[in-house]
Amino acid sequence: MDLNADVLLSVVVALFIVRGLRRFLDLPTRLPRINRLLNWIWAPGLALFVVARAVHWKSDQLDELYMLFVLGVVTVILSSVRSYRPARTLLLAVAPFVLYSVLELLLPALSSSILEEYDATFENSKGFAFIWLFTFLLIARSQKKQLEKERLEREEEEKARQLIAAHNQELERLVAERTATLTQQAEELREALTELKTTQTQLIQAEKMASLGELTAGIAHEIQNPLNFVTNFSDVSAELITELEEEQQRPTRDPELEAELLGDLKQNLLKITHHGQRAASIVRGMLEHSRASTGERQATNLNGLADEYLRLAYHGLRAKDKSFNATLVTNFDPNLGTVEAVSQDVGRVLLNLFTNAFYAVQKRKELNQPGYSPIVTVSTRHLSNGDVEVQVRDNGMGIPQAVVDKIFQPFFTTKPTGEGTGLGLSLSYDIITKGHGGTLTVETTEGSGTTFSITLPA
Repeated sequence: MDLNADVLLSVVVALFIVRGLRRFLDLPTRLPRINRLLNWIWAPGLALFVVARAVHWKSDQLDELYMLFVLGVVTVILSSVRSYRPARTLLLAVAPFVLYSVLELLLPALSSSILEEYDATFENSKGFAFIWLFTFLLIARSQKKQLEKERLEREEEEKARQLIAAHNQELERLVAERTATLTQQAEELREALTELKTTQTQLIQAEKMASLGELTAGIAHEIQNPLNFVTNFSDVSAELITELEEEQQRPTRDPELEAELLGDLKQNLLKITHHGQRAASIVRGMLEHSRASTGERQATNLNGLADEYLRLAYHGLRAKDKSFNATLVTNFDPNLGTVEAVSQDVGRVLLNLFTNAFYAVQKRKELNQPGYSPIVTVSTRHLSNGDVEVQVRDNGMGIPQAVVDKIFQPFFTTKPTGEGTGLGLSLSYDIITKGHGGTLTVETTEGSGTTFSITLPA
């Protein structure tokens, strides 16, 4: 049997030891240079085998010599990473085995009688060294698992901390951005309020000069409500912004309170926008009402104009309420011809009458009366005196007799608050009577329907 062949088996064992050491200590990361050198751990063992074969040197200690070299390399590596607790434990594990290997290699060279005399002692020492080695290997393995667990916990804590920090930073950014936006909007609202108050003052003064006390009273009454709402909600919004800024300055901020404050601010802004638009609508209608038409009269096809605005009003309402449907009936006089009129102004009147008619039949439809079908009819004809008549009829709710005489007054409306300015019929009346020298009248039966009649000079 070739005694030197055992060194090759030791080389294989050394490769397994190096592989386990790399994985256990993470040598590619901790000691990359030494890790690359370990790729040649097999070289000394193979060199011993080749030299021994070349000089015909037969010894049963070649494998022990090579393993002592491997243990020395392991000891050097463990010493290099001794700051790592499992590495120190491994160093303690291999220390007795290294000492035993040194003695086992040196004693036969010094005195073979000593080895024979204490053979039993050496065998017991070898067993102790192996037990010690495996015991501390288990301890090191347990330490590594514990350290890995602690590392993972630290990483999770760090991730959680970073997530919280990022969330807080994003929250601060959003709050700061929203606060800046709300502050800017509040300032714009204050400016709008100032402009509205100025407009209100100017309008009241103009109406006083024109001795239109009723119109002035209507303007003041109608525009005051939305202005009061804007003022109140602006003040409340300013208080909420102050409270939000105070909350931001506190060391322990309450995200729920901030979210609640932002929600309240949003609701206030929506209400301010609604009432601001209401006030703007009143102002626009009022300006249109007081402005004299400068349009030139021209030959106008009333049949085509009425048909056009009938469809426009119907589809406009359908765009808001897809469920709404009504029957449109047109009775146009084919021999009506043309009428000298300002088509834009007459079209505005027709659009207003059609819109009111559709509103009336829609409200009656909501009552779910059996057999009811919404119908809006428009008809044109020549009167005996040569004038032209346009009638808009609906089978809606009708107008209460108590308020019929008021429907052409500025700012009077039968619609709920917020749904009308009360200027539509007033503007229409002025356009027909003052702008065209015609008439605009109404006939109504409460619960059955309403008919508006326009007459224009031929």
